[in-house]
Amino acid sequence: MELVEPTIQMWLTFMIVAGAICAYAYDKIPLEISSIATVGALLLMFEVAPILDDGGKRIISSKDLLMGFADPALITIMALLVVGQGLVQTGALNGPARFLINVGKSTPRLVIIACLIVVMLISAIMNNTPVVVIFIPILAALAEKLGKRSAMVMMPLSFAAILGGNMTKIGSSTNLLAAGAFESAGGGTISFFDFTIPGAVMAMVGLVYVVLIAPKLLTSRENMAGQLANRSGKQFLFQLELNDDNGLVGQRAIAGMFPGLKDVTVRMIQRGPDKLLPPYDDITLQNGDIVLVAATRSVMTEILNATPDAVTSAEGEDTEEQKGSRRVIAEAIIAPASRMDGRTIAQTGFRSETGCNVLGVQRRSRMIRAAISQLRLEAGDVLLVMGKRNNVLALRENRDVMLMESSATDIPMKEYTVRALMIFAGIVFTAAFEILPIVISALLGATLMLATRCINVRQAGRAIDRRVFTIVGAALALGTAMQGTGGASWLAHTTIEAMSAAPVWVLLSGFFMLVAILTNVLSNNATAVLFTPIAVSLAAELQLDAMPFLLAVIFGANCSFATPMSYQTNLLVMAPGHYRFIDFVKVGTPLIFVMWATFTIFVPWYYGLL
Repeated sequence: MELVEPTIQMWLTFMIVAGAICAYAYDKIPLEISSIATVGALLLMFEVAPILDDGGKRIISSKDLLMGFADPALITIMALLVVGQGLVQTGALNGPARFLINVGKSTPRLVIIACLIVVMLISAIMNNTPVVVIFIPILAALAEKLGKRSAMVMMPLSFAAILGGNMTKIGSSTNLLAAGAFESAGGGTISFFDFTIPGAVMAMVGLVYVVLIAPKLLTSRENMAGQLANRSGKQFLFQLELNDDNGLVGQRAIAGMFPGLKDVTVRMIQRGPDKLLPPYDDITLQNGDIVLVAATRSVMTEILNATPDAVTSAEGEDTEEQKGSRRVIAEAIIAPASRMDGRTIAQTGFRSETGCNVLGVQRRSRMIRAAISQLRLEAGDVLLVMGKRNNVLALRENRDVMLMESSATDIPMKEYTVRALMIFAGIVFTAAFEILPIVISALLGATLMLATRCINVRQAGRAIDRRVFTIVGAALALGTAMQGTGGASWLAHTTIEAMSAAPVWVLLSGFFMLVAILTNVLSNNATAVLFTPIAVSLAAELQLDAMPFLLAVIFGANCSFATPMSYQTNLLVMAPGHYRFIDFVKVGTPLIFVMWATFTIFVPWYYGLL
């Protein structure tokens, strides 16, 4: 097997690759800066020391290195992030999440494990990217309702999808490319289930790691806004006005709790001039009751989405008038010497002056047993206000309150749920059945989300993660440099030559590990195309069946666990999970070794190479 002649450009590329990985792993350097610096270093190197062909033309141009920023895979990821944000903003998948929670109330961990198994099985028979897109919002909502951080489920979701892709020929694009290259190189035809048994063994062993070990290695890094918006211990007082339309009338207390008011504490029920205080034994809710409850923001947001006409502002007005417009919930503190001090909300004219409704009040000093509309405010009280975004942000200029701007969150536009689900179903259907390329489906879906008002431009812009954009561009530039300089081929041939005297199973094991390492630097598709002919050539030289060597390429190329840019699904979960580069290294690297050990033990035995 002829070795590729190393060049100065090859060694410089290796240095840049090593430097990029170190920079990504060093948390104090933002990923965007590391990515841009990596691309800049490659551009400078190939400008100063170009590689020329026999005709004097550059083999790697600046255009080639920058082409990754317009790569269809990158455009697909950006569009799918926008679509996912549209589902979140409309609350489209809250229903499925609630169903899963109700099914597994007693065993929430089993619900998450069941979801991961379903993802793995579905990924074996269809493109795993849309599968992950489906389950990201479901698992995010499920994790929130079960009191878990999204970081605990997002990376396992991606890894489960990748593992499922090992089981059939169409499990991932890597499998199809490797099978095509295998046939072109004279290795024979690969059928649908040719490697299902070894692929299933690899997937099941990997899933055990993903379920039992990966969550223990993950670090929750929810952003500050998310922490402020979802602090479970921070409760506000709200008032609900009951009528026949909101479904609460007629409910009877069971052990002091009302079935329709879960996760809230009922402080008082005002029925005409009477005030009913706990405990609530044999009390039935009636039309016209005003119920004072204590609940967190997230719980109240769910009630607001489910029964918006039940939630009233502190001025006794319902919140239905703002339905159809984009609303924001935020916290505002009553300032010292505020003119609101000592007055009720109605007396301050807060709603008419600001256009915002006060939904709740937080006061830690003592227990409140009065309707919020009758409560006299004090300096230091925290108001939970709701209104149009412009009106809420205008509170920054209000002298009576201090807006906690980082606490502002959008209320899902429930009235747009159906259209969001239809758009999402269209994307999945056209991509899964290959009616349209996934990049076209995703772009059209993102456009429709904007055009049908499921999401606005600001929310779409917030969904696009610049870290993902820059890291993919840099990764593809590194892959171009590795292939153009012959660095990847040189590593492959050098490793194989070094192990040429070793037993076949050792050679097969080393070949798998080499592919697994490079797939986390190059793209997995490029790795599959590059190493499949080498696998066929190696099997022919050893006069052995080429299938085990092809599986070393397929399974190794699918070990895209140690870097976020190594596979699309890793990039999709990076933003929802609030992950850093080092998180993938810390959690994904052990999984690569688990897969390597499983492959080394099972595949040589299965194909009689021991």
